[in-house]
Parts: sequence; C-alpha cells; structure tokens
Amino acid sequence: MFEESGRQQISSIESSMHLRDDLNMDSLMLAELTVRIEAEFEVDIFENVIVQTIGEIISQIEGK
Repeated sequence: MFEESGRQQISSIESSMHLRDDLNMDSLMLAELTVRIEAEFEVDIFENVIVQTIGEIISQIEGK
C-alpha cells in the first residue's frame, strides 16, 4: 500500500508504531487500510474503538 502511494518504503513495522505519526498515514490511507482489512479478515477495525497503532489493529483482528 505504501509503495502504491509513492511514499517512502518502510523497512520494518513494529506493533507500537502509530499509524499517523510513525507511518505518516493520512485519512485516505486509513480509509483504504480499513477497507482492505475488512475484505481480508471480515472485521471492522474501527467498529468499537479508534485504533492508532499497528498493535491495536492486530488486537482487533485477533479479537474478531
């Protein structure tokens, strides 16, 4: 997804990384991420909480 947007490639992602602050995701990228996660894992990561980190996304997917 990052390569498609023309943004700098990230060499590694950690669960503590913030979507906006560390990964520089804007609203459009977050919306696209949400759609992709819903399609792949059949879970709405923003349904019950506002996720801000990679770890929170993982927790939402695992808790479905």
